[in-house]
Amino acid sequence: MDGEKLWVLEAQKGNDEAFTRLVEAYQTHVYNLCYRMLGEPQAAEDAAQETFLRAYQHLHRYDQKRPFGTWLLSIAAHYCIDRMRRRKFLTSSLDEDEEQNGFELPDADAPNPEVEVSRGEQRERVQSMLAGLDTVDRAAIVLRYWNDSSEAEIAETLNLTVSAVKSRLHRARRELAGLWQEETKHPRHERRPYESPAF
Repeated sequence: MDGEKLWVLEAQKGNDEAFTRLVEAYQTHVYNLCYRMLGEPQAAEDAAQETFLRAYQHLHRYDQKRPFGTWLLSIAAHYCIDRMRRRKFLTSSLDEDEEQNGFELPDADAPNPEVEVSRGEQRERVQSMLAGLDTVDRAAIVLRYWNDSSEAEIAETLNLTVSAVKSRLHRARRELAGLWQEETKHPRHERRPYESPAF
């Protein structure tokens, strides 16, 4: 029996140290999924904590035949989907615009700050485009391209058929490509002819 299965069995018996090991093994994967889906570090932290709390509370329901990581990411994905759906109803578009106007300072130790700023802007563009997708489509894309999940694993995580996953991935990729082309044609911050390139 591998270490993870042993930790799960021990955690199901009430061993908190074993559950802590599971948290340590999966905290980065869970946080990354939540961040890609929610787009905000604080919201991602809260969602990751809620994921582990729900996993702890429902550990007795975990089926040993399923990979533990898939079960855990399923909890995270469904929680994030619920949060995003609620957010659509509870926040105005003005609030969302204000939240997305934050910026990241490049790493002070970076050899080329200009490159870091450019990468940060690209990450923001990708995150902004992800935010425009249907919530389940976004979950499928994040699981596929940021977590390297197979179509079968995504289907299991999101309670979909494999053909539905393929369809959602195809539709989401097409939509993202269209958004990327639109962004490229009409960049948000175009320099006026009389302005310095620095602005």
